[in-house]
Amino acid sequence: MIPHRRPRGGELTDWQAEHTPAVRALRERTERVAGIARREAPGTMPRFIESRIEATAGGLQGVIPSNHSATGFVLDGTRPHVIRPRWAKALRFEIGARVVFARLVHHPGTHANNFLGRALREGR
Repeated sequence: MIPHRRPRGGELTDWQAEHTPAVRALRERTERVAGIARREAPGTMPRFIESRIEATAGGLQGVIPSNHSATGFVLDGTRPHVIRPRWAKALRFEIGARVVFARLVHHPGTHANNFLGRALREGR
């Protein structure tokens, strides 16, 4: 059995480091910003937003990643583009209660929606 090493003066144990007021405040702020990001994110994206605390060379930082495959398109917006079927002969979608088939669609593009940036500004 390895004896437990007592921390030297000024050092914190792992438990103490997790429960200092500064770490608690960082964890609360990170979760607050993540909650705002989840509220602002479109569609199914809120389910893909996480929050965590990471240790870096400069200290601790709160990290809020969005692991949804379309996050970059939402944050940056898209230019007008053509959508074509990849494997079928036609695209299938619904407009109201009507099913529509098309060989291609001219998508008008989307405006950027920087929900992560807004969440960071609002959560400060």
